[in-house]
Amino acid sequence: MRAPRPGIGREEEPALERLTLKNRILLLFAAATLLPFVFTCYLSYNTITSILDKKLTAGIQNNLKQVELSLESTLGNLNHVSQQLAYAGDIGRQLEAFMTADEPYARSNLTDQIKYQLNLITFTNPNIGLTMYYFQKDRSMLFETSGVKDSFDVGRLPVLSSYYGITYFGPHVSNDRFNDQYVLSALRKVELPDREDAYIYVESGFKLTQSILDLDGVSKHTYHLILDNEGRVAYSELGNDFPENSVFAELKAPSQNAGIAAGYYWYRQASTQGWSVVSLVPKSGYNQEKNAWIVKMLVMALLLIAVSLSIGWLLWKMVYKPLSRFGKEIKWMANSNFNAVTMRTNIPEFEALLGQFRKMKSQIADLFAEVESKEKRRADLEIEKLLYQINPHFLMNTLDTAHWLAVMNGQQEIDRLVTSLNKLLYYNLRKGDSLSNVREEIDSLKQYLILQQIRYNFQFDVRLHVQDELLDIQVPRFILQPLVENALYHGLDDEGRIEVEVCLPGGLEISISDNGGGISEQKIAALLAGEQSERHRVGMGIGMNYVKRMLESHYEGRAEMRVQSELGRGTRIVIRLPVKEDD
Repeated sequence: MRAPRPGIGREEEPALERLTLKNRILLLFAAATLLPFVFTCYLSYNTITSILDKKLTAGIQNNLKQVELSLESTLGNLNHVSQQLAYAGDIGRQLEAFMTADEPYARSNLTDQIKYQLNLITFTNPNIGLTMYYFQKDRSMLFETSGVKDSFDVGRLPVLSSYYGITYFGPHVSNDRFNDQYVLSALRKVELPDREDAYIYVESGFKLTQSILDLDGVSKHTYHLILDNEGRVAYSELGNDFPENSVFAELKAPSQNAGIAAGYYWYRQASTQGWSVVSLVPKSGYNQEKNAWIVKMLVMALLLIAVSLSIGWLLWKMVYKPLSRFGKEIKWMANSNFNAVTMRTNIPEFEALLGQFRKMKSQIADLFAEVESKEKRRADLEIEKLLYQINPHFLMNTLDTAHWLAVMNGQQEIDRLVTSLNKLLYYNLRKGDSLSNVREEIDSLKQYLILQQIRYNFQFDVRLHVQDELLDIQVPRFILQPLVENALYHGLDDEGRIEVEVCLPGGLEISISDNGGGISEQKIAALLAGEQSERHRVGMGIGMNYVKRMLESHYEGRAEMRVQSELGRGTRIVIRLPVKEDD
């Protein structure tokens, strides 16, 4: 490792140390105030930008969708009316008869009938304007529902889309002599036997820029284009930048619906018929609200800097004096001077802190005295512990010696007693893990029963029912003997019977049943709750409490112990233990 060059660490550290508390408070307060403000401004800017963008985009797209639906509805209406006037039907037969009639009376009669049909159709469709039959070769017109302008020329109308024998024209000034509003129109071929140039021309009354395309509610400066099936501009409100009949070059893919072109944000809504509507929003108008917000944030930042520095200076004035007094108290305590000195700061929070500090000094002084006393007592207890310590191996070896003396002297009963006691003590007093298994618990219980049968002067029957495949399942050590001992304590006689059963119905279940005198419900509740008086803290009480604590310690609430008893009939204790997968 390279050693640091002399002077580098020593030059940087004093620079930080030279910062006074006043300067540090000012810097920290300014940083703590400005950093969240800057972060908040950054998040706010992104949020406002996102909201404004989404608001404008959603508003424009929604309006474009409405325009597209309105245009489609209008074109559908034009299609429906042109079908009625072009295909074979009453008016179709009348028009065919009119074209072939030679007699003036017949032609006059047919003229009235055709005009009546036209008026009826236009009356039932109030959105339909100028309607007439047009013959392309001689550019003649028949049965027009209104006067036609002299400048009428189908070839000069902007084509919106054309398919299936019908051509739709984009927004243009109406050819009605008495109407100068923008309209949509349709031209459909009429099948006549002698004329191949017959068409039906239908206009729709439609205030384009004043109604459907009015987006002032979304942006104050919005312009619109209508593109035909090939992406050409059929209608434009910005003739200089996007002239009519020019290709909208920014539409690079049929699926593209938004972009930037010539200083405008543009949004497009395409119809199912192929034509589309485009809204144009200038960049300056689009960013106007965000720019105003940025100016406001800068002004607020300058004000916040001035306020934060002023507050930091006042804070230093309020904190410095109490801290100096508080430092004196700490120095006195460091010199083991625990005598409380009365000092006032006239600030409630610091007064409360100094009061707690003085209490702490008093408690520390008491704690020092208590530690000295406990250290002295601990030394005495260590000596006393050595005097009363018992070595379990010494006890085992002594019992083993008694066992061999009984064997040598032919004392079989004493031999049996000592052997069982030695095994029982070895199992209960052995060191190591507190876990055992069902096999060892049953063997220990058998040794305990041998001792009890020798000890008591009456006979009792103990039956054990354990499945062989359950013998190796792990259980807490020393949980069977205390429960069997309870059965012996509460009323067995010469006809007494104890049954121990271990089974596996969904979980390991251990049951100890007897036919003794039984236990009252109040006593059962007290035993399970661990409530027993000092004179009953042996036998049943301490045994039941021990087993309960062992189950809680090993299984953390997943084990269950129930006591069922009936006075004069006996008692049954059931323990249910969860079984591990490896068991």
